[in-house]
Amino acid sequence: MEKQLHLNLLASRPPMAGGFQSGSKMKMGPGRKRDFTPLLWSQYFETIEDVEVENENGKDIFRLYCSGSSGPVLLLLHGGGHSALSWAVFTAVICSRINCRVVAMDLRAHGDTKVKNPEDLSADTMAKDVGKVVEALYGENPPEIMMIGHSMGGAIAVHTASANLVPSLLGLCVIDVVEGTAMDALNSMQNFLRSRPKTFKSLENAIEWSVKSGQIRNIESARVSMGGQVKKCEESASNPSVSNSIGEGIIEEEEEEGAEELNKKRMKEDDQEVKKESFYTWRVELSKTEKYWDGWFRGLSALFLSCSVPKLLLLAGVDRLDKDLTIGQMQGKFQMQVLPQCGHAVHEDAPEKVADALATFMVRHKFTEFKEGFLC
Repeated sequence: MEKQLHLNLLASRPPMAGGFQSGSKMKMGPGRKRDFTPLLWSQYFETIEDVEVENENGKDIFRLYCSGSSGPVLLLLHGGGHSALSWAVFTAVICSRINCRVVAMDLRAHGDTKVKNPEDLSADTMAKDVGKVVEALYGENPPEIMMIGHSMGGAIAVHTASANLVPSLLGLCVIDVVEGTAMDALNSMQNFLRSRPKTFKSLENAIEWSVKSGQIRNIESARVSMGGQVKKCEESASNPSVSNSIGEGIIEEEEEEGAEELNKKRMKEDDQEVKKESFYTWRVELSKTEKYWDGWFRGLSALFLSCSVPKLLLLAGVDRLDKDLTIGQMQGKFQMQVLPQCGHAVHEDAPEKVADALATFMVRHKFTEFKEGFLC
């Protein structure tokens, strides 16, 4: 695997050199066992809200996780395949640092958002979704909003800001997504997706895989966010593929043995066994979104630089910068900070470092103030 391969499409990527490798053991204290049990959203957010948005085909319902009651709104957009829960630990930290409100949004076809056309994941459609949700939440007089996006969500944040779909936008923060490296990585994306497990026997198993594979390097974040990436599936006898496979075996058996009672007994046993089987699989089949990948990232650097609001770019490595952003950074068109020893899911791996960088940026621009008693 190439060192530091940057897969911007996902809110995850194959392990980088030095990261946790699949099947590796993370060093813990003597006798300590790693805990992969899921954590509840309510330990990090105050409320959840389902917001209805009108569209041509009816109503779409977007799931939001919220915290805080005063200050500017931090509108958080997750990466491809993830959900708003990827911001859980970060939310708890940032709300302890500065006066702010948090609204973390499940984008269309992700998490618990329900839309009429989940196949349409174009940048234009998702950017309009963000604008409509803000309008549905706040009407004609929205509060000041700082938009923050990771990976795919960062690209959508840039498209949303560029199209002026959030008129009260204060600033823009993009986390580990750069056009040049994203476009280069697209050729490797399908191979990476094929390399992931298709199913997990339990949510705990999915959490364990995410940590051991290096997708998420912070166990606490993995325990709360993986539930937004996978869903529980129950196989039953009514499942056509299951019914057919069992039925074919039964017909052969009956013809060969002519034992009707044996057939009935085995049908019952098979039925009970199938009903008991459950597993977890990915909520989003990212391989089927390939036709939208180019539209998410092509031209992103120029769009980012053209946004007139103050901008912050947080990267997991300085090697991410492409030519346009290198020039823009030298010209002082945006602030950049590199957070080393992180994987691609920077805000999950190092939520405190990301919160500190964002809090300092917002206070410097006088968007908000540090909370009383907090020492930066």
